[in-house]
Amino acid sequence: MSGGSARPKRRKAAGAALRYEHRPERPNAGRTKKGDWGCARGCLLLPGFVVLLIPLVAFDRYWGHDLWGDFAPAWPGGAYAFAGTVNALVPLVFLAWVAPLTRMNWKKSKPRSLAWAAASLPGLAVGYLVAGVIGTTVRPKRRRDWDYDCYSQGGACWVHVHYPWLWVVGLISTLAAAALLIALFVKLSRKAPPTEPSTSGPAAAPTPRSPSGTGGRRPPA
Repeated sequence: MSGGSARPKRRKAAGAALRYEHRPERPNAGRTKKGDWGCARGCLLLPGFVVLLIPLVAFDRYWGHDLWGDFAPAWPGGAYAFAGTVNALVPLVFLAWVAPLTRMNWKKSKPRSLAWAAASLPGLAVGYLVAGVIGTTVRPKRRRDWDYDCYSQGGACWVHVHYPWLWVVGLISTLAAAALLIALFVKLSRKAPPTEPSTSGPAAAPTPRSPSGTGGRRPPA
C-alpha cells in the first residue's frame, strides 16, 4: 500500500505570540506635581540661623562689658546673685514659651492655634534676652583670642577672673528652679478633682425564676 494512508503528524501548538510585560502605572494626567521644598528649606535655614545669632553677638559686644562691669556688681548680693537670678529664669521662660505651643491644634481651629502661637512669643523674647545675658560670660576657647577687650573691665575673661564660680552658681540655680517647678506640678496634679463615679447602678442579677433579671415581670411592649 502507498504511504498516503499514514496518519498526518500533529502540529505543535504555537507559542504565545504576545507576552505582556509589567509596566509601571502612569501617573494621572490630572494630578499636579508637588513642588520640591527641600532645597528651599535648606537655603532658608542658614540665613535664619545668622539672623538669630547676630543680636546675641551685638549684645555681647556692646552691652556685655557694661552689664558685668557695672550692673552685675551693683545687684543686691553682687554678681553671683545676679547670675543666680538670671539662670533661675531659664526654666520659667522655657515653660512660658512651650506651654502655649502645646495647646495648638491646627485641625480643630486655625485661628485659635495662631492665637496660642502669638501667646508664646513673649516667652521666646524673654528667653532670647536671658540667653544673651548668659552668652556674655562665654570665654573664647583659644587663649590667643583673650585680647585686651576680653580682660578689660567687664569683659568675659574679666568676669571669670573675678568670679571663678559663676558657672557653678548658674547651674545650681537653674536646676533648683526646674526642681521647684516639677514639685509644683506634681502637687497641683494631686489636688485635681477625681472623676465623678457613674450614677447608673449595676444591672440586677438574674434569678432562677427570671433569667433576664426582670423578677418574673414581663418587659414592657
